[in-house]
Amino acid sequence: MGSTIQPGLSNGAPAVHTRGLQVHPVTCAIGAELRHVSLAEASRDAGLAAEIRALLVQHKVLFFRQQELTRAEHVAFARHFGELEDHPVVGSDPEHPGLVRIYKNPETPVDRYENSWHTDATWREKPPFGCVLRCVECPPVGGDTMWANMALAFEKLPAHIQQQIAGLRARHSIEATFGAAMPIEKRLALKAQFPDAEHPVVRTHPDTGEKILFVNGFTTHFTNFHTPANVRYGQDYQPGAALLLAYLVSQVQIPEYQVRWRWQPGDVAMWDNRSTQHYAVMDYPPCHRKMERAGIVGDAVF
Repeated sequence: MGSTIQPGLSNGAPAVHTRGLQVHPVTCAIGAELRHVSLAEASRDAGLAAEIRALLVQHKVLFFRQQELTRAEHVAFARHFGELEDHPVVGSDPEHPGLVRIYKNPETPVDRYENSWHTDATWREKPPFGCVLRCVECPPVGGDTMWANMALAFEKLPAHIQQQIAGLRARHSIEATFGAAMPIEKRLALKAQFPDAEHPVVRTHPDTGEKILFVNGFTTHFTNFHTPANVRYGQDYQPGAALLLAYLVSQVQIPEYQVRWRWQPGDVAMWDNRSTQHYAVMDYPPCHRKMERAGIVGDAVF
């Protein structure tokens, strides 16, 4: 039978699915842990993968403990949901294209991009559908990851703000983020390869029809704000537009929209990149933290 838990709500008991899979919501707003399921098995079972996909759309982030998963099975499972994509800055496993290695060690320079609220690769014209992240090694304490429900963030905005941003569009940039610390020639080459993408500030989820607040750390500015309806005097545009964008980006920080996961080796998290943001908490002392992520190609944003 199907789940009896409505999106974002918990009735206190796990929902049991046809294959014995149990769904345990982690918070009232976002996230569920799936138990009695093997992702190695799901990598070879399209029906099981389809059931997981439906739960992903409902809960937005799924967690799986103690998975014995090879890199080949990791990639095969993710490919049930679409083709995989490499990252132009972060290195991939040479034998498994699309499997990005996010390895930290005591000698690793501080990374300024993971510990910032963001939706993956919105600087692409077609941002990822989602990601499957596996913990290979993690600190004994610290190094959690957080996710936020951006459908709920939009739903809870004041009505006049919802109306004001309904038709707005914004730019998302890899140049101003990953490229900022590069030498100018390399930065400009990166921008030439990935020109700034423009997306609606409020996107519609293609599966659920939910309205999603779709601005994040990659968003630089609105592109169609300077109109007679919005700008009476210069201050309405600058700093008015920048203040509005900062307000919207700040909504992700509200704890009631969030879930926080404490990693153990072998854990896997999968998230719907279309409706969430995430943040890798870098609160751990110098030590090893090894994660491997399969990013799934998405569609154009509407």
